[in-house]
Amino acid sequence: MAQLLLAILLFLTAHVVPPAPPVRRRLIALLGRRGYLLAYSVLSLALLVWIVITARSAPYMALWSFAPWQSVIPVVAMPLAFWFVVAGLAEPNPLSISLRRRNPTLPLAPIVVITRHPVLWGFLIWAGAHLPPNGDIVSLILFGGMAALAAAGMPLLDRRARARLGDERWKALSRGTSVLPFLAIASRNARIRFSGPFMLHTAISLAAYLWFLLQGHRLLIGPDPLSLLPW
Repeated sequence: MAQLLLAILLFLTAHVVPPAPPVRRRLIALLGRRGYLLAYSVLSLALLVWIVITARSAPYMALWSFAPWQSVIPVVAMPLAFWFVVAGLAEPNPLSISLRRRNPTLPLAPIVVITRHPVLWGFLIWAGAHLPPNGDIVSLILFGGMAALAAAGMPLLDRRARARLGDERWKALSRGTSVLPFLAIASRNARIRFSGPFMLHTAISLAAYLWFLLQGHRLLIGPDPLSLLPW
């Protein structure tokens, strides 16, 4: 349990210290923007893997009983989580997390029109969907902590983007999107324009989900999610 708490503490630290504007500017000056994003992504992934490994070896303390219907929730929710993370990282996003710079002459990418924090929504859906079928204290700490971190990151990234872009520019860009997925489209404040890259990223996210569902989860995590379904 001590290793799990240490891994979570370091994961939280890695998501507070490096992204802080003064630290981020120095790291970008040292590594370049792509180098910073690559190093930050590798560090985050490594810490996440460490968390999963320590969580699997931590003692099991049940909080509620497992029911087969609970395993349906992540199977249904994870395609959306994969989509938000893959498309969110691959598409340029001046308002939130992205691996690509945005060309200021181009409109917002489709995934950013859907929500301005797609990557955080992906992690929030992933964590929230895994809580019901994992009714033990370690899973509550792990998935509950990840969900809280993703939710808390949205207003934090809004403040940072607003400070970086300035009020006028931030308001102009944010009018074409929303924090809540699809809200700007449903309220007719924005229109989604599908593009080739967007469709490609959607296909990649679906392929990644299917591989993880059929084989990846069993190989990397342990339980086979299909074997837990109630039918």
